[in-house]
Amino acid sequence: MEENTQYTEDNIRSLDWKEHIRLRPGMYIGKLGDGSSADDGIYILVKEVLDNSVDEFVMGAGKTIEVSIQGPKVIVRDYGRGIPLGKVVDVVSKMNTGGKYDSRAFKKSVGLNGVGTKAVNALSSYFRVESSRDGKSSAAEFAQGNLNDQEFLDETSRRRGTKVTFIPDEAIFKNYKFRTEYVAKMLRNYVYLNRGLTILFNGEKFFSENGLRDLLEDNNNKDDMLYPIIHLEGDDIEIAITHSKTQYSEEYHSFVNGQHTTQGGTHQAAFREAIVKTIRDFYGKSFEASDVRKSIISAVSIKVMEPIFESQTKTKLGSTEMGGKLPTVRSYINDFVGKYLDNYLHKNPDVADKMQRKILQAERERKELSGIRKLAKERAKKSNLHNKKLRDCRVHLGDIKKDRRLESTLFITEGDSASGSITKSRDVNTQAVFSLRGKPLNCYSMSKKIVYENEEFNLLQAALNIEESMEDLRYNNIVIATDADVDGMHIRLLLITFFLQFFPELIKEGHLYILQTPLFRVRNKKETFYCYSQAEKRAAINKLSGKPEITRFKGLGEISPDEFKYFIGEDIRLDPVMLDRETSIEELLQFYMGKNTPNRQEFIINNLKVELDLVEEEK
Repeated sequence: MEENTQYTEDNIRSLDWKEHIRLRPGMYIGKLGDGSSADDGIYILVKEVLDNSVDEFVMGAGKTIEVSIQGPKVIVRDYGRGIPLGKVVDVVSKMNTGGKYDSRAFKKSVGLNGVGTKAVNALSSYFRVESSRDGKSSAAEFAQGNLNDQEFLDETSRRRGTKVTFIPDEAIFKNYKFRTEYVAKMLRNYVYLNRGLTILFNGEKFFSENGLRDLLEDNNNKDDMLYPIIHLEGDDIEIAITHSKTQYSEEYHSFVNGQHTTQGGTHQAAFREAIVKTIRDFYGKSFEASDVRKSIISAVSIKVMEPIFESQTKTKLGSTEMGGKLPTVRSYINDFVGKYLDNYLHKNPDVADKMQRKILQAERERKELSGIRKLAKERAKKSNLHNKKLRDCRVHLGDIKKDRRLESTLFITEGDSASGSITKSRDVNTQAVFSLRGKPLNCYSMSKKIVYENEEFNLLQAALNIEESMEDLRYNNIVIATDADVDGMHIRLLLITFFLQFFPELIKEGHLYILQTPLFRVRNKKETFYCYSQAEKRAAINKLSGKPEITRFKGLGEISPDEFKYFIGEDIRLDPVMLDRETSIEELLQFYMGKNTPNRQEFIINNLKVELDLVEEEK
């Protein structure tokens, strides 16, 4: 066969630094997203700038960082040493330039590869950096990584430090919006890991006196803790542990050099192993690992010399060495936990007693479940051969080496028509569909036994692969896709109840969403607008001349697959399901699914205001 494509010198081209980042942003900041997910690119941009300011604090320079986000504009100001004035432009626009290549200056830094602020610069429609030191200042302004303006002042009254202002580029981040809840959580983690650091965010102050102990206390209801938090610290390690009275699953918050490793890694695996070994040795009993760790709520933070992460966004540690003359990560954590947790349990027999009773209770429950679990697995094995509930995708969250793993999504739908529309229009690489048969069971206040007895829940648990641990979760985004009516709202509540009851950390870690679907289509012969509210419908009518055709969608099943692709593609609109820090899971479940029908009815009616408004308008 004749080869038609010519391959000459003309085919070879070199991209400059900013072109490369803009062409392949996923390599640098993971997925793009619109801000509805905590791991969307716009938050990685904020984090990359913040990492530099936090590293200044770690080096003993500057105790306060000011962060402001107003609309799309982000401002981060620190009072560190300031970038050397002659290098202000180079540091934010030249690859392989930065202070962190000098290990003497930044021994245990996060951003060792010197790419962070360059990526922010290249991916911003506006980027300004200002540095003040020694009574002088230097500033540079960029657009899409191109230098537009530069200024240098021989005299300034500004306090020393660095100020970065940027606006993420809408050409890359479509229809994005910063959610302050995600930014606040990120900032809290920074202060938990850097005691003495104050971060001011839009006027709110973040500060921590007790490190990881504060993290567990702020994220969990005190009344649900089985015993006071065990808080232990060493030179390059800090841990905090308690057990929940009601939670079924394990919960870990893990960090390396101040970086939140949401995907865990070698340090988290070593920590889980060390807890089991220490507790077995302390009680002199070979407890099952799952019984020891059931209901555990914990956090671990370590500092490593020049850490190796499994992705540019640094969510999973790959390093096995601590660095220098220290032992491996595994033996370092095992030795620390083995010594200090053992000492703590010897000195606090009341805590040791509560812990042992919790482990024995977990053992009893596991044995009670083992028979029904075996039956459920056999049933699932048989039904999997014919199971049409799950239409899987090709890329999953655990595929560390695949670029799009953070886009992996499972849509949970109701009814065959809606499932069919999503299945036909989805991206088969990253989007899977799980089809419900009518309304799921209300599992409020039920035991884990129901997950195995109820075929639908058992298959959903198997599809997500979360029976043993959250570490094996197959999809980064779990999206409830139901109609915007009373029945659809009820199904949402029943599914949220299932996750709150048995897998609350899916919600705590920001994996659960509600799919927004359009209520109207407004079009003429030239243009089509999909509208999610009355206001959007009015705006669309005003944009289109004459009398446009208006279609009202009453259910997902009415939307054709050809149209559905617009709502689950790059313009997908998701509402994250978030936990209020002030409300416990038990209180939430009691409100939504307890015996308070009038309150719940009022909630559903208030949240269906758009739907009811439409009904009134149509009358």
